[in-house]
Amino acid sequence: MPLMARSFTTPGVAQQLAWKTSMLARSGTVRMPVIYGVLTHEEHPGPDVLLLERLRGVPVEAPARTPERWEQLKDQIVEGLLAWHRQDSRGCVGAVDHTQENIWPSWYRQRVEVLWTTLNQFSNTGLTMQDRRILFRTRECLPSLFEGFNDNCVLVHGNFCLRSMLKDARSDQLLAMVGPGLMLWAPREFELFRLMDNPLAEGLLWHYLQRAPVAESFIWRRWLYVLWDEVAQLVNTGRFNRTNFDLAAKSLLPWLA
Repeated sequence: MPLMARSFTTPGVAQQLAWKTSMLARSGTVRMPVIYGVLTHEEHPGPDVLLLERLRGVPVEAPARTPERWEQLKDQIVEGLLAWHRQDSRGCVGAVDHTQENIWPSWYRQRVEVLWTTLNQFSNTGLTMQDRRILFRTRECLPSLFEGFNDNCVLVHGNFCLRSMLKDARSDQLLAMVGPGLMLWAPREFELFRLMDNPLAEGLLWHYLQRAPVAESFIWRRWLYVLWDEVAQLVNTGRFNRTNFDLAAKSLLPWLA
């Protein structure tokens, strides 16, 4: 039985991801890893361990053999995503461990405020004064950045990128999706913001938008999501992607005037 183990230093995360993975498997059309169990260390110090199926295949970021195969693969991926995105949250928003009845702009403002407060508790973050000014300005501009927003929250993968999908190395057919995030209910646009790393990711993004368009204001909100996702990585792990942060900050500037 092909098995892999993932360890988590934060208590509860392994159980939450196990639940989320099983829910995605039940609610969608794409294969997800089978969850075999969770080992917790409630009485002894140490990480929690998630035991799950090790799936075969290569990441979708490996180029397809022909352009035609890449088009077919994009179709399969978008179909898999849309199966989840048809599951409406019925007014709920949030992560696995904390959902609430709310609207997305209000929930996201709460998230930004928590990240901002946490960030200010650290003195040596690697962020410059200019970085902090940009973050402060985005906080001030949240009402205008979300003006007119009216999209429903749906079931999301929560960590959707080319590395979270596996394909057959020979046929370029989609095999499975892996590595979901803890975000459970969010608007469809929040699922898509990570598709920015390279031309393949951008191509998949626009392929999805041709099938299921989102609001035009996603043009700037995608960079808002990227910016604060890097802040979340920084406060949670101590690391962040400077290239992504700078690109998001630069791309947001026209809407922060």
